[in-house]
Parts: sequence; structure tokens; C-alpha cells
Amino acid sequence: MSSKNRVLVTGGGTQLGDSIASALLAEGAEVVLLVRPGSEARMRALDNRVRWLTADVWDPASLKGRARGCTAAVHTVGSLIAYPQQGLTYQWLNFVSARNVANLCVSSGVPHMVLLSAARAPWVSGQYVAAKREAEQYLQRVGLRSSVVRAPLTYARGTRRQAFFVLMSLLGRLPVFSWLGFRRVAPLPLDVLARGVARLTLEQRPGSAVFYAGELRRRNTRRELRYGWALAGGDSDLEDTHPRPVLGAEEDSAFGWTPGGDG
Repeated sequence: MSSKNRVLVTGGGTQLGDSIASALLAEGAEVVLLVRPGSEARMRALDNRVRWLTADVWDPASLKGRARGCTAAVHTVGSLIAYPQQGLTYQWLNFVSARNVANLCVSSGVPHMVLLSAARAPWVSGQYVAAKREAEQYLQRVGLRSSVVRAPLTYARGTRRQAFFVLMSLLGRLPVFSWLGFRRVAPLPLDVLARGVARLTLEQRPGSAVFYAGELRRRNTRRELRYGWALAGGDSDLEDTHPRPVLGAEEDSAFGWTPGGDG
């Protein structure tokens, strides 16, 4: 396959990272998946379909050479929960990791970086959002062409969800509430987000842009929005073979993994 579609994805071994990798494969891209050292056993479902490399996104030295030949990078690593007593602040978890990957893109000549950022919502920590916004600004400062995805919380179809988030999803579909901004922050099916991110990553667009849930939905067909992975060429069993990242709300998880965490 031509290297024009070779995409680096961070967060291998997490549900979001693996889902975006699978969606990119379904679009015909070649994927280089970065896996946290010690998490190699989680690569069963994608082991023979991607090139995976170990790297610690909080250690710039371990990232050297990992983006060679790639023309885009998707950064999925972060955490809705901080552990300041362990030195794991919101800035360290969400800004420093993005900064290191952005620097990798600059040094490796990767012209396009996709950052999984966050939509502002009452149930999302303001410090978490602030760290994501700082990461967005850093991409602008270093001159990378960036696609910033201000994503809401995600959920796997068919799993039990907290009643509050089910209600938010329902309100996001109602015209009056969607006009008030609920549609941007209503929890989004993981497969819809993954396909949307994969497709905007491969688009040939000049300049940088910010994307919200609506833009991700529009990059899914009606059948994909309704039925999910099975009709989209993705892995229908992916959600059963990889543990969900234990980040954020108990059942509506955020993306990524934390250093030293369990993914």
C-alpha cells in the first residue's frame, strides 16, 4: 500500500485506539499503532493487521523514529481523571502527551495531526478541558496542520449505561434540545466516533479545523449510524475482546490510558 495513507495511532490496546485503528483499516489505510510497554498482550485482535510499536507518549526518547513514513497521526491518549498525589495532573496526562506527539510529528515530517480533545459539558472537569485546550493551542504554535476533535463521552453499543447519559443521548436527538447545544455533548457511540475520526484523518483538507460530534456523525452513513460496526467493515467483536478504558464516568468512558494504569 502507498505510504500516502500510513497513519500513526497512539493508545494501542485501548478500546478507542483500537477502534480508530480498525476504522482506518476499513478505509484502506495502513496503520502504525503505538502500544504502551507492557500492554503487548492486548494486541490479539489487531496483531496481524497493523504494524505495532511500543512507546511511552510521556517519554520523548521512546517516541523517536516511531512516525517514520507516516503522513498523519491520531492522538487518543488522555484521562478524565487526575491523580495529583502521584504527579499525574490533568496537564501531564492530557497536555504533555499531546505535546510530545506533536513534537514527534514535527521532527518526523508528519504534516497532519488529529487530536482527540473534549467538548465542554457540565459533567466534564473544567481542568480536563483546559488541558485539552492547551494541547490544541500547542499544535497551532508549532505549525502543524491539525484536526481537533472536541469529542463527547463515548459508549459501546449494547452495554449498560447510566440513566443520566441515556437521557442526555435522547435529548441530543430532539430538535429543541439539539438547538441548545445538547447534540454536541450528548454521548456518542464509539463506532460512530471511530469512523468519523478515521475518515476526517484521510481527507485532503488545507489548514486546521475543529470538529464536533455533528461533523463525526455526518461522516457516517445512515446505516452505520443505526447499526454500527457490523455494516461498516469494522470488527463486530472488538468490544468483547478488549477491555474498556477505566477513565471518567463508570459506564460512559473517556478515551486513552494513563501512565502505569490498567488501560
